[in-house]
Amino acid sequence: MAGKRQGPEELFDIDSLLSDEEREMRAVVRKWVDKRVKPEVAEWFERGEIPARELGLELGELGVLGMHLDGYGCAGTSAVAYGLACTELEAGDSGIRSLVSVQGSLAMKAIHAFGSEEQKNQWLPRMASGEVIGCFGLTEPDFGSNPGGMRTSAKRDGSDWILNGTKMWITNGNVAGVAVVWAQTDEGIKGFIVPAGTPGFSANLIHRKLSLRASVTSELVLDNVRLPADAALPGVSSLRGPLTCLSEARFGIIFGAMGAARDCLESAIDYGVERVQFDRPIAGYQLTQKKYAEMALEFGKGMLLALHLGRLKDQGTLRPEQVSTGKMNNTRQALEIARECRSIMGANGVTLEYPVIRHMNNLESVYTYEGTYEMHTLVVGEALTGLGAFR
Repeated sequence: MAGKRQGPEELFDIDSLLSDEEREMRAVVRKWVDKRVKPEVAEWFERGEIPARELGLELGELGVLGMHLDGYGCAGTSAVAYGLACTELEAGDSGIRSLVSVQGSLAMKAIHAFGSEEQKNQWLPRMASGEVIGCFGLTEPDFGSNPGGMRTSAKRDGSDWILNGTKMWITNGNVAGVAVVWAQTDEGIKGFIVPAGTPGFSANLIHRKLSLRASVTSELVLDNVRLPADAALPGVSSLRGPLTCLSEARFGIIFGAMGAARDCLESAIDYGVERVQFDRPIAGYQLTQKKYAEMALEFGKGMLLALHLGRLKDQGTLRPEQVSTGKMNNTRQALEIARECRSIMGANGVTLEYPVIRHMNNLESVYTYEGTYEMHTLVVGEALTGLGAFR
């Protein structure tokens, strides 16, 4: 006889750790994802296309674009509220969370933290509303984990800047109305605001992806792009600029990866309760329940870690190595949960009738981007030993 079921979040009583405002924000985003994303995302993934501009406007109306930033049309929510929004968005699809993360934590964050008042007023309100989609040009074809080696350059020509170079794996690139591009200059690494349509600037869509297919991924090409002096972000001239933004984006991933894990786990439990073999549901067998219990444990630990780091961030005490700890743990565990759920679902687990293989493929990218698992391991290792092992 079946008893009352608990969800993975109920098992850990996650709600008791949240404020009313945080629970309300989570509920609003979850409702939108359930209504707008989950019914359509399998088809978007299969086609390798997504209505990014349309979704951007809806997400702007929802209030999640740059929601953790203050002023300029941004909501100024807590870090935990933003993290919970990321959890719900990634429970829909990593590509949707990536759209929001790149918009708010990379492109908008760069302008908010390092831009002039004129730049902030010109771009941030329109980006918060979703009227303008942004992208963030840091990674290059030959420089991923070592951004300091970037070859993209910006040289002065009178009062103007001339940019040349190529950026790779850029989320939102082909739908962006503005790009924040980082380049080597004689004055250090600087960020530049490049409006779409600027002569010499182009975006080329990357095809044949088997991960993050419900996301726009592009190559950016800068061929003698001439920008006025006021296109440069005045607040930083070093790697501190892009790395500050990356730390912000990694924070969202710590929560987001747990959303994908939760959706996989809930789907696998539902499947196991309904799937009958040898005259009983497979969820009733000890080996399957062991898998469920171990996955729920890792999910719960990941959520508790995310919430703890979120509280530290809201207190202003969160350190980069702690962000690396969260990103390292939660992406690893989310990917392992997705793989285990796929095994429970057998052949059905590899079809888009269920979300698990889609999440699993997406998490292969999430595991790598915004700093690979290996790089975050070395960040944590250096924090523990005081010895750098990057070179």
